[in-house]
Amino acid sequence: MKHPECLVIGAGPAGLTAAVYLARFRRKVLVVDGGASRAEYIPTSHNFPGAASGISGKELLAQLATQAKRYGAQITRGLVRSLERTDDGFIAHVEGEAIKAPRVLLATGVLDNRPALPNHRELVYGGSVRYCPICDAFEATDRRISVLGPLEDAVRKALFLRTYSRKVGVLPLDRTLAKDDPERAPLVEAGIGVADAPLADLVVETDRIRAIMADKVEFEVDVLYLAMGAKVRNELALELGADCDPTGNIRTGAHQLTSVPNLYAAGDVTSGLDQISVAVGQAAIAATHMHNSLPRNFR
Repeated sequence: MKHPECLVIGAGPAGLTAAVYLARFRRKVLVVDGGASRAEYIPTSHNFPGAASGISGKELLAQLATQAKRYGAQITRGLVRSLERTDDGFIAHVEGEAIKAPRVLLATGVLDNRPALPNHRELVYGGSVRYCPICDAFEATDRRISVLGPLEDAVRKALFLRTYSRKVGVLPLDRTLAKDDPERAPLVEAGIGVADAPLADLVVETDRIRAIMADKVEFEVDVLYLAMGAKVRNELALELGADCDPTGNIRTGAHQLTSVPNLYAAGDVTSGLDQISVAVGQAAIAATHMHNSLPRNFR
């Protein structure tokens, strides 16, 4: 499909949901899948509405792709190397081919910053290493939880996790807190411990992780949450001059439109909660406006 009406860049929950909607609007829609959706790392999601027994990220993506294809959407693997504006839309350069489309949705997501852990993927699938407490902290209830990252970010996430366990600690990467530091007050009040030295090493054991600090003190961890930030995949938006916030998230207004006419964005690449349900809702809004903004396609 060299000339789709709608080009969707990214095949995570946002991109595939948009494809379902657009295909059901009887639009010619092409999804370019870079093959690196963050959702693939979800072992089982228990907070996605309707999936009462839980659903893995891979299963959710597979079902969405099947659904989109059923209504005529096309999905191709590849990377969009560049995106340029034309008088009547955009040209995307994908693996040496040029694809023209009057409407484009960026659903490129983010890439989590990760520590150098052996068997990282297996640890994530096994639930020992996690990224999103909003998604899965309920499943860590009453376990020994540590949060690894720059102090300010780790403290914020640790306070959130205190809802689920009395055994929550902070493993700082950048700096420590003196015993009389005022920043300790909310942590002491919440019963959250803070290591007195930065992290030196992480040792992966059979069913847990051992954190070794620079002062040789060790902590046994059942669940390690990472608070190390993420890289927003906003390169194509920046190439077109789209407005982004200071963290790199693409700014969107009504109908998920960016500051570039006919360019939309949905999912984790925008600011807000990095949640599947949010991405799905944004995709539905964007797809509906894309359809309504195009010439009528009466049957």
